[in-house]
Amino acid sequence: METKKVLSALAALAQESRLALFRLLVQVGPEGMAATKISEQLGIPPSSLSFHLKELSHADLVESRQAGRFVIYSANITTMNQMLGFLTENCCGGNPCTPIQAQQCATTES
Repeated sequence: METKKVLSALAALAQESRLALFRLLVQVGPEGMAATKISEQLGIPPSSLSFHLKELSHADLVESRQAGRFVIYSANITTMNQMLGFLTENCCGGNPCTPIQAQQCATTES
C-alpha cells in the first residue's frame, strides 16, 4: 500500500465519529448496514453521517451498495488489512507479528 493511501485512511479515521462508524461496520461484517440503522446506533444525525461516510469512502475504507431503496454500507476489509500490513511490515524484524511477539519486541527495546 502506498504511503499516501495509508495517510488518507489514517486521516479519515482520526475523528471520533468516523472511527466509531468504521469500527461498527467492521463488527457488522460483509453484510453491512443501512445508513438509517448506523445513524440510530451511533446517534449521528443523517446529515453528519453522510459527511462521515463520504470521508471514509474517499479513503477507500467504506463501500456501498444499493439494496432496494436503501444504501448498505460495509467496511472495506481489504483496505483495512493493507493498512495494518503497512503499519506492521517491519515489526519484530520483519517476522510475522503476533501479540506475544510484539510484547517480546517491546520488552527487548526497553
